[in-house]
Amino acid sequence: MRLLLRVCFIAMLLVFYMLLCAEMRKEEEPLNSGKSTNSIIKVRKNYTAANDRRPENVTLRKKVRNTGRKRVSRGPQSDSGCIRLGGICQPNRYVCRGHYLEGKCSGAKLRQCCLQAGAWSVLCAGHHNNRVRACDAHACGAFNSKRGNGLHKAVDLVCDDYSVINAPFSGSLAGPVSQKDPAGNQYDGVKLLSDVHCVEIFNIRPYHFLGPVAQGEALGYLLPLQERFDGITSHVELRMCDGSDPSSFI
Repeated sequence: MRLLLRVCFIAMLLVFYMLLCAEMRKEEEPLNSGKSTNSIIKVRKNYTAANDRRPENVTLRKKVRNTGRKRVSRGPQSDSGCIRLGGICQPNRYVCRGHYLEGKCSGAKLRQCCLQAGAWSVLCAGHHNNRVRACDAHACGAFNSKRGNGLHKAVDLVCDDYSVINAPFSGSLAGPVSQKDPAGNQYDGVKLLSDVHCVEIFNIRPYHFLGPVAQGEALGYLLPLQERFDGITSHVELRMCDGSDPSSFI
């Protein structure tokens, strides 16, 4: 009987011990899981902090610096633009028997295109040169002279009524042109263009509106301006298609 009681007592102690161990394990598990979670968070923080210094940031800064630099404008890479105009590229300190044009020559800025005087032939037959119309009772014929509220973006060359007008350079006729002044008067003409130049010639009656022409070839005749405007100097109006000054070519 005593032996049975001892066995029962020992069994109860073992059961109690097992229950106590089980309770202790349950209490330790959340603590351990908290530690593991904290360690994972710390590892992630450390990984993020370590990767904050990424090489992409350095690359972006370099790009910003490069785009912030000023670009240096370069001139022409060759002298072909000047040569096609019949000019010579040389330092502008040299004497030029004509006019200098900028932006047509390679090299230093002081190296410019020298266009010889009289690069185009005389437009009005019977005249020895292209003479710009002076000021008369109606207006002045120089480029950028005042015309009403604006400026004259062409050059008027003196010519006689009904005189033959010759082509200033070789090229092709590109159809009729016309314009009106502030008073409503209409002026007719023709467009002449080549690989280098493009001009509109007004106050003439063309023989043809299309087709190739050679330098010095007759284009038409001057319309009688003096019959319409008393006291005006008869002239042919020469206008560059881009509105630039043709004075250096005539």
